[in-house]
Amino acid sequence: MSKRIKVMQEIGYFSILAVLIGIVVGAIDALFGRVLIAITDFRDLHAYFLLPFLSLIGLIIVYGYQKFGKNTGKGMGLVFAVGNEEEDEIPKRMIPLVIAGTWLTHLFGGSAGREGVAVQIGAVVGHRAGRVLPYPSAGKLLLVSGMAAGFGGLFQTPIAAVFFAMEVLMVGRIESRAVLPATLAAFTASTTSHLLGLEKFSVVLKQEVVFDLSSVLRTLLIGIIFGIVGGFFAFGLKKAKSWSTARFPDLYKRIFLIGLLVSLLLMAFHFGRYSGLGTNLISESFTNGSIYSYDWFLKLALTIITLAAGFQGGEVTPLFAIGASLGFILAPLLGFPIEFAAALGYISVFASATNTFIGPAFIGAEVFGFQHLPFFFLAVIAAYAFNGNQSIYGGQKEIIWELNE
Repeated sequence: MSKRIKVMQEIGYFSILAVLIGIVVGAIDALFGRVLIAITDFRDLHAYFLLPFLSLIGLIIVYGYQKFGKNTGKGMGLVFAVGNEEEDEIPKRMIPLVIAGTWLTHLFGGSAGREGVAVQIGAVVGHRAGRVLPYPSAGKLLLVSGMAAGFGGLFQTPIAAVFFAMEVLMVGRIESRAVLPATLAAFTASTTSHLLGLEKFSVVLKQEVVFDLSSVLRTLLIGIIFGIVGGFFAFGLKKAKSWSTARFPDLYKRIFLIGLLVSLLLMAFHFGRYSGLGTNLISESFTNGSIYSYDWFLKLALTIITLAAGFQGGEVTPLFAIGASLGFILAPLLGFPIEFAAALGYISVFASATNTFIGPAFIGAEVFGFQHLPFFFLAVIAAYAFNGNQSIYGGQKEIIWELNE
């Protein structure tokens, strides 16, 4: 059998498994996402009774991970370690632990996201599927497919999910053999979660912006601002985690004491306005609602503190909220329609903090419309260039390009 036929056969097996991965991950994403929405609604109605107990719930989360988790407490760090062949296995128990921990974090008001859960779910399923095939590359390629399925199933932005999964694992390189399986997994997961009742967030930008020199320069400028903010978030999160680990090496003390601080701050600042995902800020930003000039900063700070304490979730949806609310504030200063500037912020702060740009540009297209893709591309490129080479993912590896004189 020729080498070309072997490669085609290998990709065929990967593709079949990728579809199955997409179905499984999409179903789990739908369950996770729908319960999280219900939890958010319940918390908003009973914030006075739930927010004060965040630190106590943190103790339960730590106990669960220490009792049953093995090394799953590393979260995305473990996913990157396996993807970069520094670790051999992602335990199946990661799925129930990260889901339960995130549900509890959100129920009691922690400021956190959800994409970390979805990507970890996909990574576990993809990694386990990869061990079925007798190919050395199966583990990593199907791990990428699983990550794409997790992201695509939760946000229902499958094109963005494909590039995000490949970009974020190894900056500067895209593995060509991963493209087809990752695409199949992402689209299958997105379709599955949608059929199971998980709704996609999308906004129609009603006001058109003319693509001319003025708008291009303003887009680059606002992208730079978003890039600095996203880089600051990633840098602040890394420093906060480092400080909290050094100051409170005992996980129980860390999550309890910092959790108390988070509860007090959440109650002090508009009693729960900055709890959870930040979808309230996103909604206000795109409906010309009430956005305060400091919303983006308080959401940024409280998300950093929540995650540094050890609560579960992710960073992406809070990053969307930070960017959208900051875009709302910057819009009149740069002469942009509010919804348009909020959309640029939505994707650009995320691009900066994750040190990616192709995936975020397509998120913009899939959420706000492909007709605005040139603006989205310019904004995320500027944000990516001015993020100070920071990333919320400590395990992210970067390919260094050396240019000869």
